[in-house]
Amino acid sequence: MKLFWLSIVIGLFAVVPASLASEISESALLFSKGASFSEVKVSPGGEYLAVKMKHEGKKRLLIFNTEDMKLMHSVFFAGNAQVGNYAWVNDERLVLAKEYLKGWDAQPQYYGELMAVNADGKKASYLFGYASTEQQAGSHIQKNTAIDATAYILDPLPNDQRYMLVSAIPWGNHTTLTRDILQDVYRVDVYRGVRQRLMTAPVGNARFMTDTNGEVRIAVGEDSKNDTQVFYRHDGAWVNSQQLQLNHFKPISFATDDNSIYATANVQGEPDSVYRVNLSTGDKKKVVSDPTVDPSHFWINPQNGQLYAVEFENGYPAYSFVSAEDPRSQYLKQLLQSLPGYQVRIVSEDRQGDKLVILAFNDRDPGTYYLYYPQQHKLRPLLKVMEGIDPAKMAEVQPLNIKARDGLEIQAFLTLPLNKPQKSLPLIVNPHGGPHYVRDYWEFIPQNQFLAAHGYAVLQVNYRGSGGYGEAFQVAGFQKWGSDIQYDIIDATRYLIDQGIADKNRICIVGASFGGYSALQSAELAPDLFRCAVGEAGIYDLPMMFTEGDVQKSDSGVSYLKQVLGDNPQTLQAMSPADHVDKLKAKLLLVHGGNDERAPIEQFEALEKSLKQQHYPYEKMVVDDEGHGFYRDSDRAAFYQRLLDFLDNNLKQ
Repeated sequence: MKLFWLSIVIGLFAVVPASLASEISESALLFSKGASFSEVKVSPGGEYLAVKMKHEGKKRLLIFNTEDMKLMHSVFFAGNAQVGNYAWVNDERLVLAKEYLKGWDAQPQYYGELMAVNADGKKASYLFGYASTEQQAGSHIQKNTAIDATAYILDPLPNDQRYMLVSAIPWGNHTTLTRDILQDVYRVDVYRGVRQRLMTAPVGNARFMTDTNGEVRIAVGEDSKNDTQVFYRHDGAWVNSQQLQLNHFKPISFATDDNSIYATANVQGEPDSVYRVNLSTGDKKKVVSDPTVDPSHFWINPQNGQLYAVEFENGYPAYSFVSAEDPRSQYLKQLLQSLPGYQVRIVSEDRQGDKLVILAFNDRDPGTYYLYYPQQHKLRPLLKVMEGIDPAKMAEVQPLNIKARDGLEIQAFLTLPLNKPQKSLPLIVNPHGGPHYVRDYWEFIPQNQFLAAHGYAVLQVNYRGSGGYGEAFQVAGFQKWGSDIQYDIIDATRYLIDQGIADKNRICIVGASFGGYSALQSAELAPDLFRCAVGEAGIYDLPMMFTEGDVQKSDSGVSYLKQVLGDNPQTLQAMSPADHVDKLKAKLLLVHGGNDERAPIEQFEALEKSLKQQHYPYEKMVVDDEGHGFYRDSDRAAFYQRLLDFLDNNLKQ
């Protein structure tokens, strides 16, 4: 087994242009290369295993015989195309998305095309997309003609040998996609590609939920005002579940009867609880909750569609069992005992539940895939997510609870360099992006581990406005981007100084996206605290959010911006780093992608213009064909090395 995987992984390291290779350290190459293997899935019959592998900058799909790991077939596309998301649709057949790597943009482009192939490589076909031209007969089912729509696998229906469900967003004006367009649901023949439209979503940006019979029963989405709407299917029509009177409502799974589901929600802004809800009557019963955090992961038995466990991550992960009698509850407990110190995920399983694909990971280990045989209580190692990472040499991540200046408790995570005293360390403050609906977790983060390997401590702060701590905590950050959120970051930094962990004279703030905004904004609010600041793909001009970038292209996106930023021009200007560079004292490194749609290059240019007007020195790294963050390993390696050199020049004594 070991020799087999060794033969597969040769040549998977990051490809770096020859002109840069001598300038980039082995450490930067190691941590920047990303996942070598991902999305391991077992076929419904258990006979095959499929895995996505990155090779020469492109993703391909490998299919093996489960028992002896004999390679059955390799799916790859010629030219600039690569394998995207995929699913087993029956015992022998897979459906996969086709993505394109374009010269003007390092991020893959997806145009909604779905392909299908058998595990042995036979019966390859084009199922769904704009390039389909086959004219195949069908009586009541629409012919497999081309369709201008972006398709996503909704339900592979693995127990149906012939059909799958696809959700598709029609193209507005042929090419434009917005989250407000209503999706259609199709039943698609997985061999011939002929399709039948079953229904249209009742709300934009819909997320559908099917029952164990493959029937679409639930649709959740946001209206033009960005308010969440929940609909359920009754007698062939959509019914709005307004009588539920729950906030932040998100269905998880169906319960034991057809009218009841498990869902997360809150009543008055507290962290989400799991409820059992009757869709017809609105009756609800709280099942499980945590006083501090929302649920982070749900464990659902695919054989009966029932929720059996819930994961909470208040610092370290913890588990609550909704259905102790479900055999998978015992499986989960066995896995946690067999892999102490690890989080585990059951990422795939066969139809009978005899073979389960497990991913185990923690703060020092990006993950290892196993095949688990529950009847024999046997774990069979398959492969590592990132080759070359030795968990014993990685840095520990510690959860912290810190009080902000107004008394609000905020959670943070501190990555500490290995075998160094926790005293007077050079500190990198790394605020997360978003800022809303996302948060930091106790996990392996390559950039932080890279910095820790070079002697830096790294602080992540789940400031007010972060997701995962209840609606009230998140709303507390609305329209406070440039003030209260930054004060939380600053207060957490000063806490580490007061504890003697951080050297007050060697602190830099480094962030991407909203984190890039925070890097500049915090450096302006507390100019004597940060010796340097690095903004990657940052937002620097808040009024521009309403005129540039992809968020403002939809009605719901504009509603979101008005909700979280407000629309007062004076307030937006007051919170825009580009308008206050005269307050800066930190050394600056600005990093941006020329094809960034979320934080377009105009954001970088606005800040650069202000810096030039003030004759303020700065360094920059602009990669024309990258987007919102670096997709290519080579570009990420170059950034890591540039970042390390910048930090060493400014923080090392």
